[in-house]
Amino acid sequence: MGEYESIQALHRTLPAFQPSIPVSLLPYLAFILLGFTFALTFWFSTMPKNVPLEMTAASLASVLGGFGVVALFCTVGVYM
Repeated sequence: MGEYESIQALHRTLPAFQPSIPVSLLPYLAFILLGFTFALTFWFSTMPKNVPLEMTAASLASVLGGFGVVALFCTVGVYM
């Protein structure tokens, strides 16, 4: 039981969680990231056949879309 009590004591003394990005910026961040995602997706669908450029655009759109969806969910209160 000594380890459990020391963990409880440590928990009581730790500071409250502070997010790296202020919660008030999340709607703007979601809008910007998802806007770039849709723009890259449109550009990807209209570009001529160039595999390295296609892979770059698709990968960047995927990463931006992933972070944009997480920011959007956090904006509406679904914290992940």
